[in-house]
Parts: sequence; C-alpha cells; structure tokens
Amino acid sequence: MLSPDILQTFRQLLEEAKASGDPEPTAVNLASVDADGRVASRIVLLKGADERGLRFHTNYDSDKGGQLAAHPQVALCFHWKQLRHGVQVRVEGVARKLQAEESDAYFATRPRGSQVGAWASLQSQTLPDRHSFDERVARYEREFEGRDVPRPPHWGGYLVEPDMVEFWYGAEFRLHERVRWSRHGQTWTRRLLYP
Repeated sequence: MLSPDILQTFRQLLEEAKASGDPEPTAVNLASVDADGRVASRIVLLKGADERGLRFHTNYDSDKGGQLAAHPQVALCFHWKQLRHGVQVRVEGVARKLQAEESDAYFATRPRGSQVGAWASLQSQTLPDRHSFDERVARYEREFEGRDVPRPPHWGGYLVEPDMVEFWYGAEFRLHERVRWSRHGQTWTRRLLYP
C-alpha cells in the first residue's frame, strides 16, 4: 500500500506532466528480468495509480509477460524532462496480475482497433511479413463484426506493488534533490539521498 504522502506527490507530478504538453506523460520505462537473469526494458503506458500501486496492461504471452511470470520483481522509471529542471520518479516492487474483472473493465474502454489488435498480435513472436499480421487483423475484424470485442484470455493488467519510490528533482550544476521512500512491512520511511 502506498502512503498518502507518496500517492499525493506522484499524482501532483503526473498532473503537472499532463498540463506541460508532454505528448505521452503516462509513458514509463519498465525493467524486468527473465529466468536466466537477463534484464530487459521497454516503455509501457501507466493506466492507473492508487494506494495499491501502479497499473499497466499487456499481452501475458509476450516476452515481458514471460519475464514477469518468471521473476515478478520490476523497476519503473518516469522521466518528465520538461518539468522544472527535469523530474524522475523511480519505483521498484512486485508486479502481479490484476483480477479478470479489472482487466475486463479497462479493455472495454480501449478503441475497437486496439481491442482487435490484442487478438491479432502474437506479441514478441516472429512475424514472417506484415501481410500476415494484416490478415490476422482482418480475420478478427470479421469474427467480431457487429458485436463487442471481448478481452482475450492472454491479455490483461498488472499491478506493481511498490516497496521503493524515489522522487528525483533536477537542479542546476547537477545539484539534484532526491527523496527516497522505502517500505518495511506496512511502514514507509523517507530519507534524502546525495545527488
């Protein structure tokens, strides 16, 4: 559970990033590790934040889905370079699948083309040519024509339950301010770090 102070600070910074004109303020780097210890990172979109943690959605059969199944410990990093002298929010914790009802509710809000794409894409698998993917898209457009597109069973959300959150505020001459929150059981402690 995130403390009210952490959640309030994060939400305030996210709103500032949205108001700043950032074209993708919810973009966040997600780093994960596979069963062999190889680290991978990519950008995902934040789809919610509350006292439980931060949420994103993906294909469970993708490379990242396999990595999260093998090793659920993850790191997230937001970078809003247009805020102040630059702001980063670093989060570390465990990623767990959301309940099906939460994934269903979010999936229903997605544009229809994105819903069809979730069925058509064999995410992270080898694609022989673009035409093969276009054919799969057309196939699922026909299959769901005239009705709602249900959420595929291989697609859904994750909740990252943080045990560390750091707010990094850039400053001139690299004299940054770093505020780190660490969770021990249900208690969060705050400390400053040298830049």
